[in-house]
Amino acid sequence: MPRTPPGQTRRQVHAFVRDRLAAGAPPTVREVQAHFGFRAVQTAQQHLETLVAEGRLVREPGLARGYRLPSAQAASLHMVPRLRMVPKLGRVQAGALSEAIEDPDGWIPVDGAMGEHELFALTVRGESMLGAGILPDDTVVVRRQDTALDGDIVVALVRDEATVKRLRLHAGRIELRPENPDFASIVLDGRDEVRILGRVVEVRRRLI
Repeated sequence: MPRTPPGQTRRQVHAFVRDRLAAGAPPTVREVQAHFGFRAVQTAQQHLETLVAEGRLVREPGLARGYRLPSAQAASLHMVPRLRMVPKLGRVQAGALSEAIEDPDGWIPVDGAMGEHELFALTVRGESMLGAGILPDDTVVVRRQDTALDGDIVVALVRDEATVKRLRLHAGRIELRPENPDFASIVLDGRDEVRILGRVVEVRRRLI
């Protein structure tokens, strides 16, 4: 392409990515390279990473089409990101405690309106959360956070074992309560090692 000032080219790259996102087709780095006629893919990569550093784009690590607009910028254009990809990390027990398993199993798309929060997904094992509509083999989307409110459904790590339960907070103790009368609550006090890994924000189920 004809030589232009770097700032001008970068504005053109940003406009191209923005227009592709508005059309629902985020570009890869090589598509940016081809559109602008850059000789090396590294040139396209440098422009994109500079736009990320300037806060004009956001990058989802590990995705070929991982560039998107920051939420505020997208909202100003009436263009909230349609989808974002989050990692599916493995399995979590909804029943008796079981050893935590982190077994990466690809990525799943979620609503881009969930914003900038870090998300991950897990496959549910067990029947202790049937009353909350969480069945065996469902996928839960989890917002990664280390605190939660009373009544939230959380993924918690108890002595290196993971479970999904409803959080109940009492004076001096934590209760991880099932939503199935066939299962007992897990009641913990300050001596027990418990860590909140995140809050369940979405449940997905395959019908076939």
